Amino acid sequence: MVDARQLVDKLWNFCHLLRDDGVSTIDYTEQLTYLLFLKMAHEREHRALNPERIVPDDCSWQLLLDKSGPELESTYRHVLDTLARQPGTLGVIFRKAQNKIQDPAKLKRLIVDFIDKENWSATGVDIKGDAYEGLLAKGAEDIKSGAGQYFTPRALIAAMVDCVQPTVTDTVVDPACGTGGFLLAAYEYAARDAKNLTQDQRTHLRDGFVCGFELVDGTARLAAMNMILHGMGRTDGPSPIEVKDSLTADPGRRWSVVLANPPFGTKSSVTMVSADGRKTKDDLEIVRDDFWVTTSNKQLNFVQHIKTILDINGRAAVVLPDNVLFEGGAGEAVRRRLLKEFDVHTMLRLPTGLFYAGGVKANVLFFDKRPAGERPWTETLWVYDFRTNQHFTQKTKSMRREHLDEFVDCYRPGQSRSSRVESERFHSFTYDDLVARDKANLDIIWLKDDSLEDAANLPAPDVIAGEMMEELEAALAEIAAIVEALKPEPIADA
Repeated sequence: MVDARQLVDKLWNFCHLLRDDGVSTIDYTEQLTYLLFLKMAHEREHRALNPERIVPDDCSWQLLLDKSGPELESTYRHVLDTLARQPGTLGVIFRKAQNKIQDPAKLKRLIVDFIDKENWSATGVDIKGDAYEGLLAKGAEDIKSGAGQYFTPRALIAAMVDCVQPTVTDTVVDPACGTGGFLLAAYEYAARDAKNLTQDQRTHLRDGFVCGFELVDGTARLAAMNMILHGMGRTDGPSPIEVKDSLTADPGRRWSVVLANPPFGTKSSVTMVSADGRKTKDDLEIVRDDFWVTTSNKQLNFVQHIKTILDINGRAAVVLPDNVLFEGGAGEAVRRRLLKEFDVHTMLRLPTGLFYAGGVKANVLFFDKRPAGERPWTETLWVYDFRTNQHFTQKTKSMRREHLDEFVDCYRPGQSRSSRVESERFHSFTYDDLVARDKANLDIIWLKDDSLEDAANLPAPDVIAGEMMEELEAALAEIAAIVEALKPEPIADA
């Protein structure tokens, strides 16, 4: 029986074959999403027990198997167009779907030799889900494809989920879900004791446990398929993934757990067209009655959005860049309100080299929502410094889950925070300490960087080179964004 790794390698090798035709990693993964879904629908329709029709007759997998050449291309286009108009999960997966594999021979080979030869339903949810998840991980490594922007390191996700401990009674949301990594990890954590769950609990896990919001159509379809492959949601029911901009409005719903890594970059922008037909980008301020401040800083707006959608006594774990910790103005206002009105109890300072967006300095902020009250809810913020004297790179030394064992041990999931003990990397700061700092600055450092004092403590040359490359790539990306923002472009004639 083929295991997940063999499936990933098999599918990944075909991706390399398509690169010569200009098919990017993210495009290839999208095509797999469409074809995997159609093959699984075919398997369900032809199973011995409880056969189930999921797609219309004119969108069947058998139609694709029977066609070749230009006829296969036109049939595939028809299938994608038809399914894009369907409601629920079907519509999310196939929304704005297009065929990116222009060579009919290679499309035929992908259908017949790679997808059709596997019985995806028979391999079990874990195998097919793990294979798909592995393919998404490989895609994220290909920075040029743009896939990396949607990918949070799985080791970090696992540690965050281990701290938050979602249960089958929770509802979990990610307002910027990417391919759904946080939702998948929360589901797997809550479903560990599945054999002892009641039928109602199993139904809740499948249909109501997770919810994700994603702005980009292509990424949302990857997330929706990821959920289906891992047993969340129903193909004929409402999708657990909604395609929308989370920041535009209060959704009205509240969730008991928020897990998120909002997109990097601080500005929300909108393209404006002037009278002479030139385009410019203006910063877009989000104005919402439920927000504490009005700002164009996307990161601060996500913090404010999360504080709104979190239910009373709900808990959040959110990846945030350093600027959220020290920026003045709107940043200071958000920090002071958050410290006062929420229990901001733990922060994990992350090293560089973890994210595919190079040079990013980020943190995980853990906070709980409390009822309105007179006194500040934050009593003590515990900070774990996992950044100083820690060096990781994507290629030569990637972070693994065991690297975060000490942090999770210090966090003491499920235990009273009064039982926590300070250590070299784990320090506590009272509410009065925090608000007395200039601008309520949470960018707190106490460990010495050994490499600044002793050259013998420098990391290995390849690690230094990797960190330098990430910093340079990040700087170049920032410069490119500035140049793009400053350069008006004439609109093409209609």
